[in-house]
Amino acid sequence: MLTASEHGPENGWRQQLWRIIFQADTPAGKAFDIMLIVAIITNVITVMLESVATIRDDYGPELHAIEWGFTGLFTLEYVLRLICVRRPLRYATSFFGIIDFLAILPTYLSLFLPGTEALMVVRFLRVLRIFRIFKLTEYLRESRVLTDALWASRRKIGVFLLAVLTLLTIVAALMYLIEGPEHGYTDIPTSLYWAIVTLTTVGFGDIAPKTPWGRLLASCVMILGYGIIAVPTGIVTVELARRGGYSRSSWETICPRCFRAGHDADARYCKYCGSELKPDQPHPVAESTPG
Repeated sequence: MLTASEHGPENGWRQQLWRIIFQADTPAGKAFDIMLIVAIITNVITVMLESVATIRDDYGPELHAIEWGFTGLFTLEYVLRLICVRRPLRYATSFFGIIDFLAILPTYLSLFLPGTEALMVVRFLRVLRIFRIFKLTEYLRESRVLTDALWASRRKIGVFLLAVLTLLTIVAALMYLIEGPEHGYTDIPTSLYWAIVTLTTVGFGDIAPKTPWGRLLASCVMILGYGIIAVPTGIVTVELARRGGYSRSSWETICPRCFRAGHDADARYCKYCGSELKPDQPHPVAESTPG
């Protein structure tokens, strides 16, 4: 995240432009970001409508012109962002800088590679700015806790998935032997596809057992599927419960600049970007101890 002291221009029109584009705390900056999000959503809807054949046949030229209009607008915005920052390369290689570049790239690529217009939906990723605009740090904190729980569960879930894959392979081989090609189970990969569909309780119905033994095996797999689905949920739930107290202490303080957490309870500055964590609160004054 770009800060005024490190990356913003010192004075002049570039500073004013920087405040409007990068600072959501000001009325002008917030209005700019809200209008930008509205434009992004409108553009994504336009791309989605253009993918519908009947709408494309009736309003193809109009939708194409609107798309190029949005592309020109986003290109101008991207150039202005590079102009008003002190280190354009650092912004261009940042997360939002890459997203902004990818947002305008598909339209120009469509001139040389037809069919890449559908990639314009990547612009919807720019709506992530809404977390910065409306100060939705609570959602970022909870998402971080969930991510940590999933990461802590990765080994258990990995072992579980390996066991499930082994079970599916055995079931697929048995079903191939029981039913055979004459009932649609032409090979073990096809039987494996059926086993996955059945175990996950999806049940497309394109392949179904015909013999009594095959139906018995299918019934066992269906019943087993309900229990298996609950296992990864329980693993993640346990990790979330373990991190409940941790998230209310060290994860409670969110940096208002970089939105990262994990600070100590008495921390005054962000250990990642150095910004003040709670600038609106007075700092405690150390009490003198009698000597």
